[in-house]
This record gives sequence, C-alpha cells and structure tokens, in this order.
Amino acid sequence: MMRANQSNWDARTPVHLASRFYDVDSPEARPERWFADYEWADLGDLAGRDVLHLQCHLGTETMAFATKGARTVGLDLSGESVAAARRLAARAGLPVTYVQANVYDAQQALGKRRFDVVYTGKGALCYLPDLDRWAHTVAALLRPGGHLYLAEFHPLLNALGPSPAPGEGPELLLRHDYLAGRGAVARDATRTYTDGPPVQGATDCYEWMHGLAEVLNALTGAGLRLTRLRESDELPWPRWPDMVRTPGGWWRLPDTAPRIPLLYALLAEK
Repeated sequence: MMRANQSNWDARTPVHLASRFYDVDSPEARPERWFADYEWADLGDLAGRDVLHLQCHLGTETMAFATKGARTVGLDLSGESVAAARRLAARAGLPVTYVQANVYDAQQALGKRRFDVVYTGKGALCYLPDLDRWAHTVAALLRPGGHLYLAEFHPLLNALGPSPAPGEGPELLLRHDYLAGRGAVARDATRTYTDGPPVQGATDCYEWMHGLAEVLNALTGAGLRLTRLRESDELPWPRWPDMVRTPGGWWRLPDTAPRIPLLYALLAEK
C-alpha cells in the first residue's frame, strides 16, 4: 500500500506544480504562508538549529525553515516530489537538503543524523499505517532536549472530509471515521485536494485514520513528553464556500456556524 502511495505521489507532483493551490511560480507565494503565527511562536528561534521536515512533498513549507536561518533537511517518499523540491529551493536560493525515503527508513537514509526539531503535518499522518513505529522513529531522530512539532488536520476535519466531494454542499456532515480500527481506506481518483489537471497513471492511494488519543499515546509511548497542545478553528485554504478570511490570511467558518477544531498542533520534547 505504501508503494502504491509512492507511485500516486509521483503522479500527483506535476499536477500540484501546475496548481493555483501551491502557486509555486508566483513571486508572492512565500513559504511562510503555510504556517500560522502560533506555529512560529511554539517553534521559537530556529537560527542555527538543525530542522528535519518529514513528508515534505514539494518543500513549500520546508523552505520556510531555511528562511528562518535553520539548517534544513526535507524527506519524502516520492522521488518526483523530492526532485521538484530541489528545483524550487535552488530557484529560491535556499540551502535545503532533500532526501527520498520512506519515513520509517529515515534513520538509515539520514546516516543516523540527529536534529533539534522534527516537523511534520498538514495532511501527513493519514499516509502512515503505524503511528507507534512513526513515533519511535521521530524519537530516534531527535537529540536529547529536541522537539517534535506536529501541525496536523484535526481528526474531526478528516471525519467531515478535508476536501469537498463532487457536488457536495456546505453542510457540516460526518462522512468518514474519526477513530482508527478499520484498516486502510482505499481511494482511486484522478483529482487531488488541489486544482490542476487530472492525475495521470497511478491513481490508487491508501489512507489511515488516526484519532488524537492514538497520536498522543504513540508519542508518550516513544518516550516523548507533551509540552503543548493547540486546537485551531482556522485552515490555510477555504474548505467550505462560506468560510471567511482571517486577519492572518487563513480561513475560518462564519460566526453563524459551530466553532469546531479544524487543525491541531502539538509540541513534544525528547
């Protein structure tokens, strides 16, 4: 299933490069736009620190760490994504190192290098079948006193559907599982969460649902200590058509809608 996901993300890469969603050719497409202000507050000063971004895809977020003065590495399963990320970083003049590897093989792929910060999120964990193994991998990649920062779609958003289905209305309806336990969810689609042309070739992919308790228990089971947990009602793009723009440039549901968490972020220390 992960080999199928690798092929699918290879096929997604040219679609995402051409999309308005990522807008990689716009001079105004700053990598910082993918981060909420609270993420930078939680991460603190990154200058001179070693930062690893797991499941980095095109590196649109990875490059932001380099602009903050961090020694930055991005790792992703897809060879096409890594190649694109290298081109985008070179074009921006940012010294980012990219490595192609399955997240579970990160230790070996990185030559047992250790980091001050491991960052991951915003649509990453759903592509991992085993969170206990992920958490132990993260712990092994951190130096003593290092931190994991996870900024991820809330399981409630995943249950509502993180991207709209064709013809779907604006109602907040539970459509998918919140909790794990039913195995992989198989998907076969020529459209991804972005705009752009259809995916050509490998359209099969697999996702796994993970509730908050599963995430937290995996991290504490790997010896990490949770120091902060946030739940946010904002997203970096308008998931529903009636969402309103926030002062920070993200999107939230209107005041007439229930206030629900759409993202969560956590900081955990080794």
